[in-house]
Amino acid sequence: MDRLSTLLAQFGMHATTIFGGVLSADMAFDATDRTAKLHLLRSGDAAFQLDQQKPVVITEPSLLFIPRPCGHSLSASSEQQVELVSAALSFDGGLDNPLTTALPAYVVMPLADLAMLSGNLNWLFDEAFAQHCGKNAVLNRLFELVVIQLLRYMMANRSVSTGMMAGLADLRLSKAVTLMHDQPAKAWSVAELASAASMSRASFAAKFHKVVGITPADYLVSWRVSLTQKVLREGRPIALIADEVGYESPSALARTFRRKTGHSPREWLQLQSLQ
Repeated sequence: MDRLSTLLAQFGMHATTIFGGVLSADMAFDATDRTAKLHLLRSGDAAFQLDQQKPVVITEPSLLFIPRPCGHSLSASSEQQVELVSAALSFDGGLDNPLTTALPAYVVMPLADLAMLSGNLNWLFDEAFAQHCGKNAVLNRLFELVVIQLLRYMMANRSVSTGMMAGLADLRLSKAVTLMHDQPAKAWSVAELASAASMSRASFAAKFHKVVGITPADYLVSWRVSLTQKVLREGRPIALIADEVGYESPSALARTFRRKTGHSPREWLQLQSLQ
């Protein structure tokens, strides 16, 4: 049972390389830039500032991942040469997709701690500082692979303490979460999910709520609404979505959608077009 494939198939990412070279001036990003950012510091010391928070000085080769649009800046913090490669990331399902909302505001990790990414990172840096044809196309794919490998690392090391990523990191709960991801139209009972997790019904319900932060039923509804939001963005009418996400009629889905988002599907879609 693959904990990530369905999630990434539904809410995949698309990288665009935006910088590769020596950081000679401050690089700032506004929150209105509606993409995530991935920065890879190859050498030198850099100061990272998120919004108006106190700057964090990064003194070793590191990965900096900002999964949601957020004002931030990077600058060389010493006279050392700072080598940096950066990408902007957009996600299927928009800014409120369940993958990015499950992650912390930012992640900073020394590259020395990310041994499982070393081969890809070495290739990415070699590509970034060379002049091969098709360079950016290769870099874009490598950045996407870095994010997938980072998610694997975060699950293996339980880097997120609550929410969907914490549920996927738990070997027993992940079986239930993955079933809901794979088969959202099924009316999953707590007993069925508990059985998949090899737990008693009461123990499963209690642990799921503690780790994920909501009940299994609420999680299933949230996942269905997220899928609905994604396909609405793609231009499909709600009449063709309802049975795919477990509702007997478009009106039943619309009622649930309004309860979760505060808007009808049409109102919600109109609001997205204004952002």
